[in-house]
Amino acid sequence: MHLVREILYPFNVMSMLKPEEQLRRIKAGTAEILVEEELIGLLRHSYGSGTPLKIKAGFDPSAPDIHLGHTVLLEKMRQFQELGHEAIFIIGDFTGMIGDPTGKSEMRKPLSREEVLRNAGTYKKQVFRILDPRKTQVRFNSEWFASMDIMEFARLGSMQTVARMLEREDFKKRFRNGQDISILEFYYPLLQAYDSVVLRSDVELGGTDQRFNLLMGRSMQRKMGMKEQVVIMMPLLEGLDGVNKMSKSLGNYIGVTDPPGEMFGKIMSINDGLMVRYYELLSRISPDELNDLRNGLENNSLHPMECKKNLAFEIVQRYWGRDAAVKAKEEFENIFRKKGLPDDLPVFRLDAQDADTWLPGIMKLSGLVKSTGEGIRLIKQGGVKVDGEKWTEPGRKLPPGEHLLKVGKRRFLKIVPRSY
Repeated sequence: MHLVREILYPFNVMSMLKPEEQLRRIKAGTAEILVEEELIGLLRHSYGSGTPLKIKAGFDPSAPDIHLGHTVLLEKMRQFQELGHEAIFIIGDFTGMIGDPTGKSEMRKPLSREEVLRNAGTYKKQVFRILDPRKTQVRFNSEWFASMDIMEFARLGSMQTVARMLEREDFKKRFRNGQDISILEFYYPLLQAYDSVVLRSDVELGGTDQRFNLLMGRSMQRKMGMKEQVVIMMPLLEGLDGVNKMSKSLGNYIGVTDPPGEMFGKIMSINDGLMVRYYELLSRISPDELNDLRNGLENNSLHPMECKKNLAFEIVQRYWGRDAAVKAKEEFENIFRKKGLPDDLPVFRLDAQDADTWLPGIMKLSGLVKSTGEGIRLIKQGGVKVDGEKWTEPGRKLPPGEHLLKVGKRRFLKIVPRSY
């Protein structure tokens, strides 16, 4: 019987956990489940029949990198995988060219096909740092949309009314303010919903800001005569500023490809009040362990600094391995507790022709920043020190000789002339 189950279900043998225990684990860290009674019904049927549920989550490749805010959904999807269910990761290469209007106050500039495909390739590599590739279906929604004829595409527009679309808060605000809303933007939630129809998903995961789009999936499945998917909404992870949603555009993010030492240091920089939330949304500790952590912090039997170190170690180990996590922790303690420098302090040798280059240019040449614009911004924000002194003039050139450059709290660079 065991062998037959493996053949019928290539992803994994179904978990022996009972539906009620599965539900308890799934609920941990969620913001809202619509509808919980439907979910427990699906889990019971799955448990009794040995049939995995189809769990869908979609990402439009609008930027090349994934950060920890994105991984909140991916961690929940990985949890479903561990419970024996089927994970379907959708890369919205078609919808990405339109752009999700969620939270946008103006029309988005569409991405080119080349940009979308380039970003999609990066997504595929990064997502498997979290999901098990052997248990994951990766689908591109251009599979079904690219082959749609014009009448089929137009028919999607008949699935919803303009009045219903204008109930959406961001559309409502733009309409009230006389700002343009393209017909294509109205189509975006319909296209995301149609993904659920094609895949016959049982559960769709999304952030709380995706509520309108997620519920559109339930509506379209019902109109197509299908059983409606359960919607699980995950909280939006605050960034390093502790206020705004983690975002690359705001610069308050922790990327999954950030170097180990930088990742460790960024996690250590979050305020203590946000730490439990990071544990809840990013850590893989059990619900009981999370409760013990909360209680320990409340009764002062656990020290916040040590708890934060454990979280940073866990996350760095997940993406870079144990050895890198050990080294990152040791380096952090050396820099922040002993006020020392990293053991492997990077050195940038300045060629003669670059000797007169302004500091933002050197920062770009050395790879510390991606552009001189980023270097200028960091200097103006007071985040750059040269030889221990804050550098406040972006246009000022470095004096001749050897210098120690510090950017933020975690990045160091020793600058020496090529002749040294």
